[in-house]
Amino acid sequence: MFSSPACAQACSSAPCGWATSAVNILSYRRLPILPVPSVGTFPAMSWRPQYRSSKFRNVYGKVANREHCFDGIPITKNVHDNHFCAVNARFLAIVTESAGGGSFLVIPLEQTGRIEPNYPKVCGHQGNVLDIKWNPFIDNIIASCSEDTSVSRTVASWGGWAHGGSSHLVMGYRWGQPPVLIWNLDVGEPVKMIDCHSDVILCMSFNTDGSLLTTTCKDKKLRVIEPRSGRVLQEANCKNHRVNRVVFLGNMKRLLTTGVSRWNTRQIALWDQEDLSMPLIEEEIDGLSGLLFPFYDADTHMLYLAGKGDGNIRYYEISTEKPYLSYLMEFRSPAPQKGLGVMPKHGLDVSACEVFRFYKLVTLKGLIEPISMIVPRRSDSYQEDIYPMTPGTEPALTPDEWLGGINRDPVLMSLKEGYKKSSKMVFKAPIKEKKSVVVNGIDLLENVPPRTENELLRMFFRQQDEIRRLKEELAQKDIRIRQLQLELKNLRNSPKNC
Repeated sequence: MFSSPACAQACSSAPCGWATSAVNILSYRRLPILPVPSVGTFPAMSWRPQYRSSKFRNVYGKVANREHCFDGIPITKNVHDNHFCAVNARFLAIVTESAGGGSFLVIPLEQTGRIEPNYPKVCGHQGNVLDIKWNPFIDNIIASCSEDTSVSRTVASWGGWAHGGSSHLVMGYRWGQPPVLIWNLDVGEPVKMIDCHSDVILCMSFNTDGSLLTTTCKDKKLRVIEPRSGRVLQEANCKNHRVNRVVFLGNMKRLLTTGVSRWNTRQIALWDQEDLSMPLIEEEIDGLSGLLFPFYDADTHMLYLAGKGDGNIRYYEISTEKPYLSYLMEFRSPAPQKGLGVMPKHGLDVSACEVFRFYKLVTLKGLIEPISMIVPRRSDSYQEDIYPMTPGTEPALTPDEWLGGINRDPVLMSLKEGYKKSSKMVFKAPIKEKKSVVVNGIDLLENVPPRTENELLRMFFRQQDEIRRLKEELAQKDIRIRQLQLELKNLRNSPKNC
């Protein structure tokens, strides 16, 4: 068996394990020599790592300088799972902390820096404001809802604020009441009611052409609904993945949900909108308790995940083929976020290769921080590959057309030519007669009585300054009157008048 006596003697004197190894090694030498396959016949190596090329793998987040932030804002302390912030190309709206009713601020984007404490607020709700949204087609119309079960439409103008309407539809639901109501703002009445939920609705999302509506509910079900008839097309029982938020992923026919797994870890799931029997993928994020908010950019196919109370923002790239979800990078910040506002595409800085912009609410500092997601490029020219045609500021349908069953994709615009152009649709608030409530010679609508001791002191000192200024002005006018009287007397006594 052994090729030499030396090998046999070494193996006999070696331990049992070594002997076995020597026998195996020598027996391998007796195996028949197999022919080497020719080039191109090797099987695919499944263990080799697969690298996916992406133009967005180096996207990074850039926080604006302090002078370009909004400081001194009394952000609301409400604990509802909303963003409390809304942004468009002209204004920034933030829900504020106030007593005796809900209010929010509307600040022009160019008015950065510290906001004065007496900055005017938009008031009109008896309860706390829960959510605010800008009209996507008219920059000066905003909708707000409150704990007092009221929804208000407010029109921003340079002279103040007024209530008005627009030729669009609005959708909403009352907390604790399952039906979803779709309102026509032209007539101010609900035109559709969707009553297929057995518990509180948590989130809603329309697809791009308005033909489908998806909802998440407290009954642990994910639904895809035909919004005009209210018929449920697909339904999923999410027992292992308790859904909280849902969003349509553009024209990919996919849904993405965020929720909690059975082990109380934060989780995301990707679904086929035509088959909700089971998710395409499920991925656990972390073990924190804050609610995960998904933000999807249909132009770049990027998904941003931001948790309430977190300081980081994760971003992924979504594709129609496996593995569907590719992790890109993470933006980290030490300050926790209470909510996030998102700038529409036509309000981004294209020259800086900005593909997304958040407005982060930092409650502890009373600060609003703009965070820009930037694709690093060396060229200063317009980057057409990262800025495709995007939904613009013109509506694709009227309310009557949508109610008649017409589906139509958004009207697209190019950011290279028209992203700085203002919308052609301008809504002017109707002029109403000024009312007054006079008590003891004081107009209560013009002079709101102070509510706190600090407001009373500020009003007292302002009145003292006003009285001092009026006294000085009166004294100057008395001196001027005396001068004019002397000049008149001199003219009468002059020789020419004799």
